[in-house]
Amino acid sequence: MPIENFNDLAAFVVVAREESFTRAAVKMGVSQSALSQTIRGLEARLGMRLLTRTTRRVSPTEAGERLLKTAAPRFEEIQAELAVLSEMRDRPTGTVRITAGEHAAVAVLAPALERFLPENPDVKVEIIVDYGLTDIVAERFDAGVRLGEQIAKDMIAVPIGPDVRMAVVGSPAYFLQKPVPWTPQDLTGHNCINMRLPTHDTIFAWEFEKDGRELRVRVDGQLVFNNLAMRREAALRGLGLAYMPEDQVQDNLATGELVRVLEEWCPPFGGYHLYYPNRRHPSPAFALVVEALRFR
Repeated sequence: MPIENFNDLAAFVVVAREESFTRAAVKMGVSQSALSQTIRGLEARLGMRLLTRTTRRVSPTEAGERLLKTAAPRFEEIQAELAVLSEMRDRPTGTVRITAGEHAAVAVLAPALERFLPENPDVKVEIIVDYGLTDIVAERFDAGVRLGEQIAKDMIAVPIGPDVRMAVVGSPAYFLQKPVPWTPQDLTGHNCINMRLPTHDTIFAWEFEKDGRELRVRVDGQLVFNNLAMRREAALRGLGLAYMPEDQVQDNLATGELVRVLEEWCPPFGGYHLYYPNRRHPSPAFALVVEALRFR
């Protein structure tokens, strides 16, 4: 069924309320003759007269009066809603849903939102921690966070953080019992604290690179966790070696609570990006969140 054009109905409401084609034409910014023709077209479409025209005034007929009582409140509701939408544009509001891995959520999103949210009390941000390559369109997320090389080419990608570097760390107590590893292959003789990726139900392989040579090492150990904090805590307690984002153990390295090994095998790599499909008209709230996260 084709959608009706209600411009003539809106014009009728203005004329009926003003009781004058002249005043209605001025209010609507159209010519009196064009407005008169519009009303005649509406009457022809409905097959009945809606307005009685005299030299002094224009007044609704019985049918016109009924139509006015029905239509006018609807147009008022629409105008009110449009006013609310305009206000939303000027004062962003709404919820922005983002999927991200734990490290990105903790190290990048949380600090930026700590500054952003107090200044934008009507904006809500929902963060879902997920290690998988989530289909943000199918899952109805506004955006996702991934490392740059993992982003599909058809997505818009905005850098939101610096380069990332990993670190293999253990406690001084642990190294009283085990020798220092000098190559990634030496890790086979160590008790390594593994990470399970909840989405894929797989153990994460430790990734290394030196002089253009890349290695993925599947290590073994007594402990497996699915979050950052427990891996760091286990390393601090001397229960094994942990493969951690450098920024998450910097303070522990500075105090000597943890010791770093294989540093030359852990060069920095491209940092996190916020990615999302191309939108012609993103919501003001989403646009603000993107700018708040953008890495400068």
